Amino acid sequence: MLVVGLARTGVASALFCAGRGAHVTATDEKPEAELATAVDDLRAAGVTLELGGHRKETFLAQDIIIQSPGVAAEMECFVAARDAGVAVWSELELAWRFLRGQLIGITGSNGKTTTTSLVGHILSNAGLPTLVGGNIGTPLISLVDLSVETSRTVAEMSSFQLETIDKMRPDIAVWLNLTPDHLDRHASLQLYGQAKARIFENQTENDAAILNADDPETPRYAPSGPRVHWFSRERRVMTGAFVRENEIVFRQDGEQTVLLRRGDIGLRGEHNVENVLAAAAAAFLAGAPPSAIAEGVRTFAGVEHRLEFVAKISGVEYFNDSKATNVDATLKAIDAFAGNLLIILGGKDKGSDFTALREPLHRRARVALTIGKAAEKISAQIAGAVAVEAAGTLERAVHMAHEMARPGDVVLLAPACASFDQFDNYEHRGRVFKQAVRGLMAEGEKKAS
Repeated sequence: MLVVGLARTGVASALFCAGRGAHVTATDEKPEAELATAVDDLRAAGVTLELGGHRKETFLAQDIIIQSPGVAAEMECFVAARDAGVAVWSELELAWRFLRGQLIGITGSNGKTTTTSLVGHILSNAGLPTLVGGNIGTPLISLVDLSVETSRTVAEMSSFQLETIDKMRPDIAVWLNLTPDHLDRHASLQLYGQAKARIFENQTENDAAILNADDPETPRYAPSGPRVHWFSRERRVMTGAFVRENEIVFRQDGEQTVLLRRGDIGLRGEHNVENVLAAAAAAFLAGAPPSAIAEGVRTFAGVEHRLEFVAKISGVEYFNDSKATNVDATLKAIDAFAGNLLIILGGKDKGSDFTALREPLHRRARVALTIGKAAEKISAQIAGAVAVEAAGTLERAVHMAHEMARPGDVVLLAPACASFDQFDNYEHRGRVFKQAVRGLMAEGEKKAS
């Protein structure tokens, strides 16, 4: 078998298969010098390596190919392999074939990480054997050996992972929303949606699908195979979770169960009410009682890099939403604040239309500071709606914001772009932001002493 792409998921997949006696070849476009210690681990496990490029003849000689999510499914070598009848799977497919217990899959353009983490937190709080992984950080394949028949495995699933599944079937599948994202890789919103909709493809009448009734796009992808449940913060649904005055209620077979009170939700922003509705519905269907759901939501501290409070300096609050890697996520971040924003935007453009930011920025922001390769495009598309300052780098943007901010203001990193022009990933970008903010705190303490 062949594993393509040697980032975290690819390495885990290669080691898993080699450990079970498979003859594994692993390939990556990067040369050996850029792959750090992973190369040594793979060689020690008996994996054959082809680095510095991909060879079509190697692809054609395989029984199974495992595609890492960072490698485009339409790469020429994949196309040739599929045309020759070679099975091309994502790591999700591989892991599902060995995973024990119940699988809860969560996808969506935004909110996946928060919802996945929250479901895991609720189920653990309920005393159920729980594993959390997937696109959230720990490859699903790395959880296989930890799973047992009573496990609830909660997995974040991206469109890149879902587009090459075969028979993978979550017992509970959640689709939060669909907004333009990754259009630099998916040719259209429709193709992006079709990739995400594969999360329901193999479900049966014994499985559950959970969708956002308030989202303009996802309802059109509602599946016919599984039991469909909805969540809504705007109206009552016949089956699923909704807001009733101050309560979150789950309705099924004509019966209504209060899962928690709206006041139990400590996360900032109306979009997080939707995330809680989806998480509560999934957890309830997975066996968590209402008391554990309410306690889990109350005690959930949120996710790093997702509207994460960093510090308050001289009356100015700093928030890290580095996970806002598309325009819709940034819109939700802006909506979480009343106003007086100094917002940091920019990074690697994913084919986005930033004009959607104009009206919200005009209402709630004093200045936008731009960084990265998308800075000029963003500046051109929001010009006139808000003052724009070119900062270039994130560190410079933090210092400029600090100089401009007044007590009561909020400095918000919500880039609306990918991070790969200046950073390894959004986590790296978020850490740099927090380090820069803490540097401001240290400077202030030094001056005060």
